[in-house]
Amino acid sequence: MQTIAIVDYGMGNVRSVQKALEYVAPNDECILTNDPKVIRDSDRVVFPGQGAMGSCMRALESNDLISEIKLSSESKPFLGICLGLQLLFGYSEENNGTNGLSIVPGDVVKFNNKDLKIPHMGWNNVNQVKNHPLWYKIDNNSRFYSVHSYYVNPTDTSCVVGTTEYGQLFASAIAIDKIFAVQFHPEKSQSDGLQLLRNFVEWA
Repeated sequence: MQTIAIVDYGMGNVRSVQKALEYVAPNDECILTNDPKVIRDSDRVVFPGQGAMGSCMRALESNDLISEIKLSSESKPFLGICLGLQLLFGYSEENNGTNGLSIVPGDVVKFNNKDLKIPHMGWNNVNQVKNHPLWYKIDNNSRFYSVHSYYVNPTDTSCVVGTTEYGQLFASAIAIDKIFAVQFHPEKSQSDGLQLLRNFVEWA
């Protein structure tokens, strides 16, 4: 049995992430936590997020989670989901400019096509531009569920492993060392989303 820490800083429906992980990993312990020690002692970390980046950063700071998230992203398998992807970057245009965790070089920018409905909400294809263990048993261009008004713009595009088209091409999945992070919600994406979570749980 392994322990999977799901970072809970008081924002977003993290319970749905926990339920999905419990479904794919019934023999593992999936813990919702804002305790840095629990995160430190876990075998894997899932970093979900919803809401505005500024308030999420303040919540992380108030729970003393920033240093632990940075350490965990370097030392163990680490999955970022939705805002949990965006928070890994250094700067976001949201809230008139917000500094992120600066784990991944780059920034977060808003969709600026006035012909698009914002937020980008619903099902869309993800093109697997690079092979990765977390794509195992998931067909290329499978559809995943998203809700977001901003997208990540990595400084080094070699980390991009998945892209999506919505008025423009944007990075919807990145991978660096032990980090895998996605803009979409695997916990809301039916069988392919559950397969991605299963792949994360089994990722060596």
